[in-house]
Amino acid sequence: MSTMWQGCLPHTDYFEMRSSGGHDYGVWVTAPPRYDPATAQAPVVYVLDGNWAVGMTAPLIVTQLDPMQSVQPYVQVSVGYAGEEAEHWERLRNRDLVPPGEPIAKEFIDAVEMGVDRGTMTREQANAYLAELSDSRGDMFLNFLTDDLHPRIERDYGTAPSGHGLFGYSYGGLFSLYAWLTKSTFFESIGAGSPGIVNADSQVFARLEAMGDTLPDTKLHVTFNEQEILGDLAVYQNLTKNTATFLHRLTSRGGSVTSALMHETHVTGLQASFLSYLRTCRAQ
Repeated sequence: MSTMWQGCLPHTDYFEMRSSGGHDYGVWVTAPPRYDPATAQAPVVYVLDGNWAVGMTAPLIVTQLDPMQSVQPYVQVSVGYAGEEAEHWERLRNRDLVPPGEPIAKEFIDAVEMGVDRGTMTREQANAYLAELSDSRGDMFLNFLTDDLHPRIERDYGTAPSGHGLFGYSYGGLFSLYAWLTKSTFFESIGAGSPGIVNADSQVFARLEAMGDTLPDTKLHVTFNEQEILGDLAVYQNLTKNTATFLHRLTSRGGSVTSALMHETHVTGLQASFLSYLRTCRAQ
């Protein structure tokens, strides 16, 4: 990284990598303070939406030195998009973070149309944004994380063989739930912030039903925001209602899951949600 970026994100490397599915990604690797893999290896925490999230989450790696409430050592790997595609991360995340076959809720389409009406999005951008949802491939992106990217991280950064975590927010939170239901044995803990369960017919409900009473052992921490519940946007009201339904179905089956309410909006809640995940699932 350039010296400017090093000043903003100390102990952070950046590289680009192509997945086996033919997509390119930007990867930021932030090591914990005084990390020496020859002395003690640390597990990995994967953070989604790297283009947006890395600046808010990577600096929190100093919580490993917090004398008031430290967290277990971890190497943070933030995953986003590279080059010209970085400008379109909001659209491309629909392809990568949404489970295959996920229905598109009317409330979500209405929210996109509202963006066009208010001038925050052009018609061309809106059409491209929704088009990615018609062929969502969260399965391919999950395989990229575990089968393509992780072996490189393990080799190049000397990370621990187990104890890994995953954190995602919004559609990243939906992806986190999908990973918990699909490939959770890879992760020891998963954080799902304001998961984008906008449709009551979401794939996460179908997958949860198919699991029966055998739920994953992986720790799951779910957060949502006060203003999503109290605000007047239907897309966020649906998100919190469906997330609460998902949580109730877990606890009724004896699922080991924690949850927390953040005093934030959907836009401002990412950092608070990530901190809640660290404190709850990765406390020292």
